[in-house]
Amino acid sequence: MSFTAVFRREALSLVQLAVPLVAGLTVSSLLLLTDTWLLGPLGETALASASLAASVSVILWSALYGFLAPVGVLVARAWGAGDHRKVAAVVAHGRWLGLAIGVGSAATMGAMLLALPAMGQPAEVVRGIGPYWIAMSLVLVPYSVNLVFKQLLDAVGRAWTGVALMSLAVVVNVPLNYALIHGAWGFPRLGLAGAGVATLAAEAVALLAFWIHWRCSPAMAPLRQAVRLHRRRFSLQTREGIPMGVQYLAEGSALAVAGVLIGLLGATALAANQIVFSIASVLYMLPLGMAGAVAIRIGQALGAGEGARVRGIGLTALALVTSWTVLFMLALVLGGERIAALFVDEHRVVALAAAMFLAVGAMQVFDGIQSVSLGALRALLDTRWATGVSLVAYWLLALPLGWLLAMPLGLGAVGFWAGFTAGLSIAAVLLLGRFLRRSQALAAGGCG
Repeated sequence: MSFTAVFRREALSLVQLAVPLVAGLTVSSLLLLTDTWLLGPLGETALASASLAASVSVILWSALYGFLAPVGVLVARAWGAGDHRKVAAVVAHGRWLGLAIGVGSAATMGAMLLALPAMGQPAEVVRGIGPYWIAMSLVLVPYSVNLVFKQLLDAVGRAWTGVALMSLAVVVNVPLNYALIHGAWGFPRLGLAGAGVATLAAEAVALLAFWIHWRCSPAMAPLRQAVRLHRRRFSLQTREGIPMGVQYLAEGSALAVAGVLIGLLGATALAANQIVFSIASVLYMLPLGMAGAVAIRIGQALGAGEGARVRGIGLTALALVTSWTVLFMLALVLGGERIAALFVDEHRVVALAAAMFLAVGAMQVFDGIQSVSLGALRALLDTRWATGVSLVAYWLLALPLGWLLAMPLGLGAVGFWAGFTAGLSIAAVLLLGRFLRRSQALAAGGCG
């Protein structure tokens, strides 16, 4: 069958799944973007504080997403095979794992607050960041459990329901954020701390909504089966989740370290990075959503015994995401200054952010290819090799090259993003090659 025919067969189902996945991920990222937008009027110190907290929390957000990714893959396989009891078992174990890893992550981030004074960050930023930092640490607990419910809904064909429930967090966050930052409508004026409290409350509301839907929705009734918790199943999900968690941890921690190093360049660089990072995080939701869609579609195909379809599903997803990320690249390269000016009026912050958008724009295409390739390999439960690629690409290539360009060669904050562009380009080539080999083996009837 020609690629055109395969594309026509697979594209619609991928897009129909990817669109709500992207919407759900975008809704999650809008919590940080809302903080950036509403903290902008408070000046560069508040923006710099949000940037520093985001740079560190993204480590744990990414690790949680990766560690809990097997929930979606295993549910998709069980759903494709028509095994509702197995779906219930995956979700039951996933909820407890999500709660445990969420609490551990929150404690880890909270403890890191004590290390900030020794990390060379601007004194005015460190002085007022404590309450906001603690609140953003606690957000990780409901966020991790929400991930389990969201992946369940994605894998059983109810992705838009997940989007609607996730959207409640933004609906709550926007007015509550404004009220607690500025002291509106009878609320106390908490400034930066208010943004953190509002985001925590918003994520908790979303968790409550997910739980009510799980316990009360007729659509979930076939999946609400009583299952016994077994160490073996915890071990299975943990074993599959650790490499994925490490892979996303490698990516997130490298970005976080870059954010901390950018802090050495001053509050202006931190403020500009917060704008750029917030926009890049939203744009990343599209390739990440397509990665989730390709993982679910391949998982369902494998569950139904249709391994020959794996290659076509993956190539179709790659074609779609590449076309989209090229448009993103053009938008950032041509309109970076106008985008930055939407967040802050300070000219030096806008100018620096616009320059950083040039490097981030070039990164989009490579990021899309490596993300979708990772999603396809995740569905094949081929994660350990991909984890090694990520560790090399981010820690041995992107971060050292970014530091070299930023510091010794004098490119400043722009240099860090340029280094990540180079690292991602190599990861994209290696991960795509791995998927092509594995999928070819499946198409030929081998083990891959």
